[in-house]
Amino acid sequence: MIKRILIGSIFLIFLNGCVQNTAFLGPILAGATTGSVTQAGLSYGSNKVVTTLTGKSTEENIKVLLITKKEDNDFTKLVKKRIKETRKKLKLSQKK
Repeated sequence: MIKRILIGSIFLIFLNGCVQNTAFLGPILAGATTGSVTQAGLSYGSNKVVTTLTGKSTEENIKVLLITKKEDNDFTKLVKKRIKETRKKLKLSQKK
């Protein structure tokens, strides 16, 4: 376990400026927690495909979806509002 943490830390330190943080950090954490290279590779590959097809990262695409538009109906507005509230609650609980 300590060996994994040490190797992960070394990769994080030396490769931090090489790639986009969200595209590389997610697969590292997935590989470290599950021990599955396949899952980590699939996570990284899907992020690259989304970025290549849309020109935006996955986070940027989600932010665009959550912006309230004039043509949204009441249900869509309610869902977006609940998602934002849940995100705020999760951020507060992570700080404790």
